[in-house]
Amino acid sequence: MRAAGPVPVNLYGLEEEALAALLAPLDPARFRARQVFAWLYARRVTDPSAWTDLPKALRAELAARFAPLPPRVAARHAASDGTVKFVLELPKGGQVEAVAIPAEERMTFCISSQVGCGFGCAFCMTAKLGFTRNLDPGEIVGQVAALLAETGTPAGEYNIVFMGMGEPLQNVENVLAALRILTHERGFGLGPRRITVSTVGLPKGIRRLAQEPVVPRLAVSLVAADAEVRRSLMPVARTVALEELADAVREFGEGRRDEPTLECVMLDGVNDAPELAHKLAKLARRAGAKVNLIEFNPTPALPFRPSPEARLEFFLRVLSAAGVVGTVRRSRGKDAFAACGQLAFLQKP
Repeated sequence: MRAAGPVPVNLYGLEEEALAALLAPLDPARFRARQVFAWLYARRVTDPSAWTDLPKALRAELAARFAPLPPRVAARHAASDGTVKFVLELPKGGQVEAVAIPAEERMTFCISSQVGCGFGCAFCMTAKLGFTRNLDPGEIVGQVAALLAETGTPAGEYNIVFMGMGEPLQNVENVLAALRILTHERGFGLGPRRITVSTVGLPKGIRRLAQEPVVPRLAVSLVAADAEVRRSLMPVARTVALEELADAVREFGEGRRDEPTLECVMLDGVNDAPELAHKLAKLARRAGAKVNLIEFNPTPALPFRPSPEARLEFFLRVLSAAGVVGTVRRSRGKDAFAACGQLAFLQKP
């Protein structure tokens, strides 16, 4: 029996410095890494034989030694409102879900940062999967490439939200590498204000994100501005005090055009009492943040119901009276289990 050859190195997800180091033994010209980087991400061509501005012999060497492998679409689930959930097979094994959400002004891609999630939020179906592993940069940006190809969305005419599976700031270094590829002029070329990173609220990760030269928008899943209520719904609240979180959010937003966002999934009879609206307004002012009230998307395995419209309107009035910008995020894609909090392989249409 013939012995198996070496496993080709996956180029997909590497930045220019890493590409240059790999290419140097084959061609020391520094600009070759820039060319390969542009083919992988700006042009989204992963077959080395098609990289026509490289010498033919170099293309053959690259094809023999390397295997640019982004995620592959394995399944699609379309909702009645045009939202589409994609199941993607990962080169390293496992699956994640990503969602394309069309709107009149711009497409939005909701992408994942981990396989599963280990934070155990009571209102989120992904939490029921538990944590498997972090995604690498190629597995993150590859979701964007796959959704661009599937939807035919023109370059630059879309937003990205890290609101899929996983906690981005638990995988912060890989997420930061992905952000650099997504915003690089020879990468996906997306402006940082078109990218939002959503977190359960990890102050250390928030401060790390703020140190980057290119900083995205920030959204924090607050759920409740009452410590006891938040602890009952989000285990992370047992180790991160509300005041510590608010201060980290305020520091992140200082000197930036875009206010951070505090997100509250509104649960009937759980976190929508009148006194919690006033606490939310006070905390938002301390954090220098706006507020997004999120309609809860019911799922068979969770015991919650969405807050009535009248309570959402009450919260908005309290926020406005306190000088805090508040909005309601309406559900998209829930009949395909593609809405916020519904991404989990144990439930499918």
